[in-house]
Amino acid sequence: MATLSTDAPISPLAHAPRHAHAGLGSHTQQDYVSHFRRFATFLGRTPDTAKPEGIRRFQLDQHEKGVGPVTINGAVSALRVLFLVTLKRRDLARALVINRIHASCPRC
Repeated sequence: MATLSTDAPISPLAHAPRHAHAGLGSHTQQDYVSHFRRFATFLGRTPDTAKPEGIRRFQLDQHEKGVGPVTINGAVSALRVLFLVTLKRRDLARALVINRIHASCPRC
């Protein structure tokens, strides 16, 4: 997996789910921000400027790099919160695809 830059482009929108979902544990909140940052790094701009094609390319890139289904699904959950709750962009949330986990998968 690519190294995550600490100066990756990320907008204040990425921190909004912390306030919108106060019931989430601190570890989950940290994971979500990490996924937002990884997505922003991939796009080269803030997540609020994403388009469905960029989301598709991001998910394909994760798969091609061997990122496991659990991590991919974590990113899907985080980005759904961003797109549905924070940005009110159902169109972007629909572009996200859950990765099915199989018991026979050695990476799962």
